[in-house]
Amino acid sequence: MTRMIAPIAAGAALVLLGGCELGAKQATQTGFRGTGLEQIVDVSQIKEQAAIPPAPYPLPPDGGPTAGQSYQNVKVLSGLSKERFDHLMAEMNQWIAPPEQGCSYCHNPENMASDEKYTKIVARRMVQMTQTINARWANHVKQTGVTCYTCHGGNAVPQNMWALAEGTPEPGKILRNKHGQNSPNGNVGYSSLPYDPFAQYLLGRSQIRVASSSAFPSAKHIVSIKEAEKSYGIMMHVSSALGVNCTYCHNSQSFRSWNLSSAQRGTAYYGIRMVRDINTNYIASLQSVFPAYRKGPHGDVYKVNCTTCHQGLPKPLGGVSMMAQAPILWGTAKPSATPEGGPGAATAVPAAFAQPAAMTGQR
Repeated sequence: MTRMIAPIAAGAALVLLGGCELGAKQATQTGFRGTGLEQIVDVSQIKEQAAIPPAPYPLPPDGGPTAGQSYQNVKVLSGLSKERFDHLMAEMNQWIAPPEQGCSYCHNPENMASDEKYTKIVARRMVQMTQTINARWANHVKQTGVTCYTCHGGNAVPQNMWALAEGTPEPGKILRNKHGQNSPNGNVGYSSLPYDPFAQYLLGRSQIRVASSSAFPSAKHIVSIKEAEKSYGIMMHVSSALGVNCTYCHNSQSFRSWNLSSAQRGTAYYGIRMVRDINTNYIASLQSVFPAYRKGPHGDVYKVNCTTCHQGLPKPLGGVSMMAQAPILWGTAKPSATPEGGPGAATAVPAAFAQPAAMTGQR
């Protein structure tokens, strides 16, 4: 009997260990010794930096007739010079359009001014969205900025996007929600967590809360196990999207404490609010424009999450900026009000986040 149990136990151990990532790891201390700030990377899983295409041709000097003067029905970027406008169109062709379609992916070649193709209407809105990201959300995109290529990577449709998942018609519920939990799903690291955390946190305005500031529940901060599981679900997504572990942003002494966290936590804080802005004000607003085959199982349009840009890297495209060849995408619009969650807003990063440089984790 003992001889039979031993192989079974060994086999079970191997199955359990299969959930662990075996192999060499690279550990980097990012904070003071003993603070629990250490970044662990599975070197076998490091993705190569995406191949960024060169510009179709050198950026022409600005000046001369504008796009609005030269072409009909230019509703966005009409004040940009014709030469710079043509250059951006060539870049978008390279960044997004299928090679076999080229300009005709968005335009009717018989009438370039026509708006008959939905892709042209979407492209206009996406240009406005990109400018807004670069102009209003510098707390997240910094001086690197984003272009169409950051998300699309040469594909007509970004490879990483989300819609309300099949089987989860009510993402705010776990109980009585068929297949809403305990079903292996890559969105939450194949854990038994609610696997559709996006609608609540990346479209809705739910706050990510787990740890309380006191040992007992209070009127100010009561977090149920149900809500905590949802928060863990979105955190699993962020970790996978960036290819990092929890201590990339948090200090394991206190996951809640801002003054012990790394600078990356502040960047992520604004990033989550930026994604909400994108999904609510730009992508969801195109619900009536997209055809049915470009929508999810519940009929909602596909939206963005952290993986859309990061694609497994702490910095999209390895931190390489493409803005020098598309300066118009920096945008010039000033926000009429403080962005939700931005400086001065009620949910702004606590003042305690101002911390010594040695604790920021920047090197």
